Amino acid sequence: MKNTAFTKFHQEAGAKMVPFAGYNMPVEYVGINEEHITVREKVGVFDVSHMGEFWVTGPSSFKFLQHITSNDVSALFDGKVQYSCFPNGKGGIVDDLLVYRYNQEKYLLVVNASNIEKDWNWCVANSAKFGLKAGKDLINASENIAQLAVQGPLALKAMQKLTKTSVEDMEYYTFKVLDFAGISNVIFSTTGYTGAGGCEIYVKNEDGAKLWKAVFEAGKEFGIKPVGLGARDTLRLEMGFCLYGNDINDMTSPIEAGLGWITKFPAGKDFIDKPILLKQKENGVDKRLKGFVMIDRGIPRQHYEVVNAKSEIIGEVTSGTMSPMMKQGIGMAYLNKGYWKTGTEIFIRIRNKDIKAKIVDLPIYNKSK
Repeated sequence: MKNTAFTKFHQEAGAKMVPFAGYNMPVEYVGINEEHITVREKVGVFDVSHMGEFWVTGPSSFKFLQHITSNDVSALFDGKVQYSCFPNGKGGIVDDLLVYRYNQEKYLLVVNASNIEKDWNWCVANSAKFGLKAGKDLINASENIAQLAVQGPLALKAMQKLTKTSVEDMEYYTFKVLDFAGISNVIFSTTGYTGAGGCEIYVKNEDGAKLWKAVFEAGKEFGIKPVGLGARDTLRLEMGFCLYGNDINDMTSPIEAGLGWITKFPAGKDFIDKPILLKQKENGVDKRLKGFVMIDRGIPRQHYEVVNAKSEIIGEVTSGTMSPMMKQGIGMAYLNKGYWKTGTEIFIRIRNKDIKAKIVDLPIYNKSK
């Protein structure tokens, strides 16, 4: 089991540690609900060092990424981040990822922890025809990078104390390379998996301890707390963000998953699965991933059956939990055509009982509602 640069800090804080994607990771410290609310209202810190990072460089890196990812890489500019996915050649998804553009010939890909080896092999297998060489133009830096996600409405205000570079006014999904907390060449990115605002900060492993101490010192006046993977999951689910292995996988297409917005078909973009996905976009699909809220009391869980008023099976829950903010059961499910409209009544089969729920727009939790 691998440790991250921050493992000792989790243990000192009394975190409940669990194995995750080959790493020893904190699932919670004082409780998922409390940690979740801290992120929604103040600022919380996640260790996300288990994520994977690949560098893609060279004259053909742009063409390679236009081919291997579903989104339009030509829409990126220097310092911009893009959410995308790797289509798998069979209409499914290898993984979802972030693409960071440094310039036309230098990109950073951030992939899911559980898929690092799979994604790396996929990138290498598809790189040869673009003249990219593993170890030279493609570099797997996953083992060398530590990452903290500092999330919440007060996150950027707190982090501004640690750098002379302006970060509070950064646009969503952009990044800067800066001096931060006395550490040089830090990647500071206004991204995250919570929908609460904030940033993700990448440093070398050897700078991890210095980063952790500085972040918590800077955030002390804002009520900063460490947060585990448990609250990371409830936070992303309130937003309707997909989790690989639950909501998307090798058998689900981005169109079915509601990710048509990251599946682009501009002239000249000849990407993997383009014909399949274009056909789905034009002709529609038979199932779609939809968010729902429980009307009656009950907590939905992955693989629970979804039925209609006649008790006919119409889908399956992919993710579900009790929302700490809404105090209701919430979830996402793939549903048959005819049950996608907002407000549609469905039933989640929980312990042989059909519990009423309704389809809602994403994000599931919206504090402005």
